[in-house]
Amino acid sequence: MKAERTIAKLIAGKPVVMVAFGDSLTYGWMVGKGYLDYFKEKIGEKYPDSEVSLINRGIPGDTAQGGSHRVEVDVIRRKPDCTLVQYALNDAFVGYSQEQFKANIEVIVTSIREQCASEIVLISSVCLGSEKENAFIERFYDQLDALAHDYQLPFARVHEYWKKKIAEGVDFESLVQFDNVHPNTEGYRFMAEAVMEIF
Repeated sequence: MKAERTIAKLIAGKPVVMVAFGDSLTYGWMVGKGYLDYFKEKIGEKYPDSEVSLINRGIPGDTAQGGSHRVEVDVIRRKPDCTLVQYALNDAFVGYSQEQFKANIEVIVTSIREQCASEIVLISSVCLGSEKENAFIERFYDQLDALAHDYQLPFARVHEYWKKKIAEGVDFESLVQFDNVHPNTEGYRFMAEAVMEIF
Protein backbone atom coordinates (compact mmCIF):
# COMPACT_ATOMS: atom_id res chain seq x y z
CA MET A 1 0.00 0.00 0.00
CA LYS A 2 1.25 3.46 -0.90
CA ALA A 3 0.77 6.83 0.82
CA GLU A 4 -1.66 7.85 -1.93
CA ARG A 5 -2.93 11.14 -0.51
CA THR A 6 0.55 12.42 0.23
CA ILE A 7 1.85 11.28 -3.15
CA ALA A 8 -0.96 13.20 -4.88
CA LYS A 9 0.05 16.38 -3.07
CA LEU A 10 3.73 15.81 -3.88
CA ILE A 11 2.95 15.33 -7.57
CA ALA A 12 0.80 18.45 -7.59
CA GLY A 13 3.58 20.50 -5.99
CA LYS A 14 1.40 21.44 -3.03
CA PRO A 15 3.05 22.17 0.34
CA VAL A 16 3.36 18.98 2.38
CA VAL A 17 4.08 18.83 6.11
CA MET A 18 5.43 15.53 7.41
CA VAL A 19 6.15 14.61 11.01
CA ALA A 20 8.55 11.75 11.68
CA PHE A 21 7.61 10.30 15.07
CA GLY A 22 9.67 7.68 16.84
CA ASP A 23 12.84 6.82 18.70
CA SER A 24 16.59 7.15 18.08
CA LEU A 25 16.34 5.67 14.58
CA THR A 26 14.03 8.52 13.63
CA TYR A 27 16.23 11.02 15.48
CA GLY A 28 19.36 9.86 13.63
CA TRP A 29 21.45 8.86 16.65
CA MET A 30 25.21 9.45 16.43
CA VAL A 31 25.35 10.23 12.71
CA GLY A 32 25.68 13.37 10.63
CA LYS A 33 23.08 12.08 8.20
CA GLY A 34 20.10 10.00 9.31
CA TYR A 35 17.32 8.32 7.39
CA LEU A 36 15.22 11.49 7.28
CA ASP A 37 18.03 13.40 5.56
CA TYR A 38 18.24 10.73 2.87
CA PHE A 39 14.47 10.46 2.68
CA LYS A 40 14.01 14.19 2.09
CA GLU A 41 16.68 14.10 -0.65
CA LYS A 42 14.92 11.18 -2.34
CA ILE A 43 11.51 12.90 -2.11
CA GLY A 44 13.04 15.98 -3.74
CA GLU A 45 14.54 13.88 -6.54
CA LYS A 46 11.32 11.99 -7.26
CA TYR A 47 8.98 14.97 -6.85
CA PRO A 48 11.03 18.00 -7.95
CA ASP A 49 8.04 20.35 -7.78
CA SER A 50 7.22 19.39 -4.19
CA GLU A 51 7.59 21.66 -1.18
CA VAL A 52 8.14 19.44 1.86
CA SER A 53 8.52 20.45 5.49
CA LEU A 54 9.86 17.43 7.38
CA ILE A 55 9.71 17.70 11.17
CA ASN A 56 11.91 15.29 13.13
CA ARG A 57 10.24 14.28 16.39
CA GLY A 58 12.37 11.25 17.13
CA ILE A 59 13.56 10.96 20.73
CA PRO A 60 16.38 8.53 21.62
CA GLY A 61 15.20 5.92 24.11
CA ASP A 62 11.54 6.59 23.49
CA THR A 63 8.93 3.83 23.40
CA ALA A 64 5.48 3.64 21.86
CA GLN A 65 4.04 4.29 25.31
CA GLY A 66 6.10 7.48 25.51
CA GLY A 67 4.91 8.36 22.04
CA SER A 68 1.30 7.87 23.06
CA HIS A 69 1.79 10.56 25.72
CA ARG A 70 3.41 13.11 23.39
CA VAL A 71 1.46 12.49 20.19
CA GLU A 72 -0.83 15.48 20.72
CA VAL A 73 2.00 18.00 21.17
CA ASP A 74 4.47 16.54 18.67
CA VAL A 75 2.09 15.44 15.92
CA ILE A 76 -1.54 16.55 16.17
CA ARG A 77 -0.87 20.21 16.98
CA ARG A 78 1.39 20.45 13.93
CA LYS A 79 -1.46 19.36 11.61
CA PRO A 80 0.75 17.26 9.31
CA ASP A 81 -0.33 15.89 5.97
CA CYS A 82 1.59 12.70 6.71
CA THR A 83 2.98 11.11 9.89
CA LEU A 84 5.76 8.50 9.85
CA VAL A 85 5.52 6.31 12.97
CA GLN A 86 8.62 4.23 13.87
CA TYR A 87 8.97 2.24 17.11
CA ALA A 88 9.70 -1.29 18.36
CA LEU A 89 13.31 -1.89 19.44
CA ASN A 90 13.20 -0.01 22.74
CA ASP A 91 9.75 -1.41 23.49
CA ALA A 92 10.99 -4.97 22.99
CA PHE A 93 14.21 -4.66 24.95
CA VAL A 94 12.92 -2.69 27.95
CA GLY A 95 10.30 -5.34 28.57
CA TYR A 96 7.00 -4.36 27.01
CA SER A 97 4.98 -7.30 25.76
CA GLN A 98 3.95 -7.52 22.12
CA GLU A 99 0.37 -6.88 23.21
CA GLN A 100 1.33 -3.75 25.13
CA PHE A 101 3.36 -2.51 22.18
CA LYS A 102 0.46 -3.05 19.80
CA ALA A 103 -1.95 -1.29 22.16
CA ASN A 104 0.37 1.73 22.48
CA ILE A 105 0.84 2.03 18.71
CA GLU A 106 -2.93 1.76 18.33
CA VAL A 107 -3.36 4.71 20.73
CA ILE A 108 -1.00 6.76 18.55
CA VAL A 109 -2.82 5.78 15.35
CA THR A 110 -6.33 6.38 16.66
CA SER A 111 -5.35 9.69 18.31
CA ILE A 112 -3.97 11.00 15.03
CA ARG A 113 -6.94 9.73 13.04
CA GLU A 114 -9.50 11.23 15.39
CA GLN A 115 -7.87 14.64 15.83
CA CYS A 116 -6.26 15.53 12.50
CA ALA A 117 -6.42 14.58 8.84
CA SER A 118 -2.89 13.18 8.62
CA GLU A 119 -2.11 10.15 6.53
CA ILE A 120 -0.21 7.62 8.69
CA VAL A 121 2.69 5.42 7.60
CA LEU A 122 3.95 2.70 9.96
CA ILE A 123 7.68 1.95 9.79
CA SER A 124 9.49 -1.06 11.23
CA SER A 125 12.96 -0.69 12.68
CA VAL A 126 16.02 -2.56 11.43
CA CYS A 127 16.83 -6.26 11.53
CA LEU A 128 19.40 -7.44 14.07
CA GLY A 129 22.58 -9.45 13.94
CA SER A 130 21.41 -12.89 15.04
CA GLU A 131 18.55 -15.22 14.13
CA LYS A 132 17.47 -15.41 17.78
CA GLU A 133 17.29 -11.60 18.12
CA ASN A 134 15.43 -11.29 14.83
CA ALA A 135 12.91 -13.96 15.81
CA PHE A 136 12.24 -11.95 18.98
CA ILE A 137 11.95 -8.48 17.44
CA GLU A 138 9.95 -9.65 14.45
CA ARG A 139 7.10 -10.59 16.78
CA PHE A 140 6.84 -6.86 17.47
CA TYR A 141 7.04 -6.02 13.78
CA ASP A 142 4.19 -8.50 13.25
CA GLN A 143 2.06 -6.28 15.50
CA LEU A 144 2.74 -3.35 13.18
CA ASP A 145 1.79 -5.54 10.24
CA ALA A 146 -1.49 -6.44 11.94
CA LEU A 147 -2.30 -2.80 12.67
CA ALA A 148 -1.45 -1.81 9.09
CA HIS A 149 -3.94 -4.42 7.93
CA ASP A 150 -6.64 -3.47 10.46
CA TYR A 151 -6.41 0.27 9.79
CA GLN A 152 -5.47 0.05 6.10
CA LEU A 153 -2.18 1.88 6.59
CA PRO A 154 0.97 1.80 4.48
CA PHE A 155 3.73 -0.15 6.23
CA ALA A 156 7.41 0.34 5.37
CA ARG A 157 9.13 -2.95 6.25
CA VAL A 158 12.63 -1.64 6.89
CA HIS A 159 13.77 -4.88 8.55
CA GLU A 160 12.82 -6.89 5.45
CA TYR A 161 14.64 -4.43 3.19
CA TRP A 162 17.78 -4.81 5.29
CA LYS A 163 17.47 -8.60 5.24
CA LYS A 164 17.15 -8.52 1.46
CA LYS A 165 20.32 -6.41 1.15
CA ILE A 166 22.20 -8.75 3.52
CA ALA A 167 21.04 -11.76 1.49
CA GLU A 168 22.44 -10.01 -1.59
CA GLY A 169 25.86 -9.87 0.06
CA VAL A 170 25.93 -6.70 2.17
CA ASP A 171 27.67 -7.36 5.50
CA PHE A 172 25.39 -6.65 8.47
CA GLU A 173 28.27 -5.04 10.38
CA SER A 174 28.78 -2.56 7.54
CA LEU A 175 25.31 -1.14 8.29
CA VAL A 176 25.54 -0.60 12.05
CA GLN A 177 27.43 1.37 14.64
CA PHE A 178 29.51 -0.03 17.50
CA ASP A 179 26.42 -1.25 19.39
CA ASN A 180 25.39 -3.51 16.47
CA VAL A 181 21.89 -1.99 16.57
CA HIS A 182 21.87 1.66 15.52
CA PRO A 183 22.42 2.21 11.80
CA ASN A 184 25.43 4.05 10.49
CA THR A 185 24.98 6.37 7.53
CA GLU A 186 24.85 3.46 5.06
CA GLY A 187 22.26 1.70 7.21
CA TYR A 188 20.18 4.87 7.35
CA ARG A 189 20.39 5.18 3.57
CA PHE A 190 18.88 1.71 3.25
CA MET A 191 16.22 2.69 5.79
CA ALA A 192 15.30 5.70 3.65
CA GLU A 193 15.13 3.53 0.53
CA ALA A 194 12.71 1.20 2.31
CA VAL A 195 10.48 4.10 3.34
CA MET A 196 10.60 5.56 -0.16
CA GLU A 197 8.91 2.39 -1.43
CA ILE A 198 5.74 3.77 0.17
CA PHE A 199 6.09 7.07 -1.73
